[in-house]
Amino acid sequence: MTRRQLHLNAFLMGVGHHEAAWRHPRTDPTVLSDVRHYQNLARIAERGTFDSVFLADGVQLMGDVAHTAAPHFEPLTLLSAIATATEHIGLVATASTGFSEPYNLARWFSSLDHISGGRAGWNIVTTAGDRAAQNFGRDHNAEHAERYRRAAEFVEVATALWDSWEDDAVLADQASGHFADPDRVHEIGHRGPFFGVRGPLNHVRSPQGRPLLVQAGSSEDGRDFAAAHAEAVFTAQQQLADAQGFYRDLKARATATGREPESLKVLPGIVPVLGSTTEEAARLSAELDGLIVPERAVRALSELIGVDLTGHPLDEPLPPLPPVSRINGAKSRFELVRDLAERERLTLRSLLGRLGGGRGHQVVAGTPEQLADHIEHWFTHDAADGFNIMAALLPSGLEEFVDHVVPELRRRGLFRTGYTGRTLREHYGLPRPASRYTAPALA
Repeated sequence: MTRRQLHLNAFLMGVGHHEAAWRHPRTDPTVLSDVRHYQNLARIAERGTFDSVFLADGVQLMGDVAHTAAPHFEPLTLLSAIATATEHIGLVATASTGFSEPYNLARWFSSLDHISGGRAGWNIVTTAGDRAAQNFGRDHNAEHAERYRRAAEFVEVATALWDSWEDDAVLADQASGHFADPDRVHEIGHRGPFFGVRGPLNHVRSPQGRPLLVQAGSSEDGRDFAAAHAEAVFTAQQQLADAQGFYRDLKARATATGREPESLKVLPGIVPVLGSTTEEAARLSAELDGLIVPERAVRALSELIGVDLTGHPLDEPLPPLPPVSRINGAKSRFELVRDLAERERLTLRSLLGRLGGGRGHQVVAGTPEQLADHIEHWFTHDAADGFNIMAALLPSGLEEFVDHVVPELRRRGLFRTGYTGRTLREHYGLPRPASRYTAPALA
């Protein structure tokens, strides 16, 4: 029996995931607009045989522009450039179902899959908040449940479009003049509450058939959506017991839909802050927290949980928060922040420090061996299939993880020593899906 292996994804965020990373002397914020910075990060992760790199995205300016190092690139465009600088690593981009159209999105990801030779992944988000909606001619965003209904139909349309060319549709017969077999290229004829799409896609089927489908919501609606559609889930938990509960619940929901639980990989986010000693790691963590601008952090927290905390005294506990049913933003992140503040009786200032490293993801400061212990414990105690690695500083934090933590994980037999597949689906141990229009699929 083959021993279960970790899956590692490198979440690339500017010059680091700590909100004050751009102010630290180990980073250079001027590289934020330099594609070579991101190509270098992807090559570092590929040297560590990571499954994939991941780029988040939003359709509004996030945070306080006076104190936030704003990102510069749209993810699919940037990943196309990264694809030419790498050979094996998967390329996962965020794209919103709330502010995109299925036909356009299906073309974008099909193109990335072709350009990369089968390494594309789509992180499916519904996009919370009214500021995003106001960039698209709407005063308010749709309600939470409606966003997920739209997302479910969106994914159905996109997957049908990716399937609309069967694998053997292309003939490329120069002598006869037949490029494709029209009987193997299908109009999808979709008509639903949110979309009407005739099809077919104006693009031949890509190397993976469909990109890997990734999802990051942990609300009730998000869990049901993930169980039905996702092949990898990026999630945030602070406590082992919470992570174990989420893991069991998501696998059970996937099983209830008729899926094998192994077909869905759960990857909690983790922010490593590494040092050669525990004391060195603690000093780096304190340095970073000391660079947080409270004004900026309060605004970011307000956006994160959908509750305006500007003007609230920093050295007092949070004010009474509304019930989660009244939150129209990211419900699961609201609950995580609320529970953290209540469990540890944090003042607003203390909470800002706890969230500064990873916006609610667990921050682990210590030696490479201590971090490997933590990863192994969660992995072997059914809390994770792998981890979304969110280096506090980039590129140095990712380099340290690859050079010191990855060898320790390999020594313990937990992680691959080399790539054995070519596509992102192969990295995740997932089959290439057949087109729904082929005879076996129809049968």
